[in-house]
Amino acid sequence: MRILAGLSLVAFIAPIASMSLMVRPALAEDNFKQVSDTGITHSVLAFGAETYLLNAKNEVTWRYQASTRDGWMLPNGHILMTISKSSLNANGAIVEVDRQGNKFREIIGTMSEVDNVQPLPNDGLLYTESGPNARLVELDKNGKIVVTFPLQCQKEDFHMQTRMVRKLKNGNYLVPHLIDKVVKEYDKTGKVVWQASTPHWAFTAIRLDNGNTLVGCTRGNLVVELDSAGKIVWQVTNDDLPGAPLKDCCGVMRLPNGNTVITSYGSGGENEVKLTEVTPEKKIVWQLYTGQNHGIHEFQILDEKQKPLKGRPLK
Repeated sequence: MRILAGLSLVAFIAPIASMSLMVRPALAEDNFKQVSDTGITHSVLAFGAETYLLNAKNEVTWRYQASTRDGWMLPNGHILMTISKSSLNANGAIVEVDRQGNKFREIIGTMSEVDNVQPLPNDGLLYTESGPNARLVELDKNGKIVVTFPLQCQKEDFHMQTRMVRKLKNGNYLVPHLIDKVVKEYDKTGKVVWQASTPHWAFTAIRLDNGNTLVGCTRGNLVVELDSAGKIVWQVTNDDLPGAPLKDCCGVMRLPNGNTVITSYGSGGENEVKLTEVTPEKKIVWQLYTGQNHGIHEFQILDEKQKPLKGRPLK
């Protein structure tokens, strides 16, 4: 059973084996390396051209044979992902699978592409679709649309309309608009109640507990933290970091200890760093090399047992 995005149908389905998107084991050419002067190691759930789960010992414990754009480790160990558009999914999709590849939920895109996905506390989902009528959609646990509205963004380049959209604790929605160079906060009616300009394309936007907004600015190769007035109160760029590791800052995650992990999606070389963790003082304390000739699009840092970190995931 498949669910067309936008139809008020039950989104949960009985587990069925994934056919063309099967789990596959680690590859012999894997060459993962974590570098830290202080001995920091992480488990990482990575999304992009390769989709996999890496433990703190640099072992790939799970793979999914599909290119992905966004995703999460759920409390039950399932993995929720946004699937990139391809010959198999012409408009993109959202799937929830277990580690054996059984599919528990599937939503099929109806526009140019599905940009993102966020699991909600009530077992619902949030996502957006880009296209001529770009929109935000929130589903309840039964797959029924409870909120939807058009996004206020440019329509010339669908692929660059939005990316990592997240629902806020106040019930509103934080939406980065890439080439519009703006982050907007929408209420449930689609009204923009707050917005802030960004120095480059806004890809990831995270509302922090202090009310500031952390933004990954993709090809600007920088991450900024904005206060409620839109003023930059913290930023990190290659000018701050030895080796200039930032290259297309797509995914960003603020850890419970205050450090920030940043992906370099544009790192194409096999010997180029793919993830970098920096302190508030802009000191590099951890980096991940994968040996792959492509970067990581989005990610989630997990604990040593490959489970979500405690607290609200700021990604």
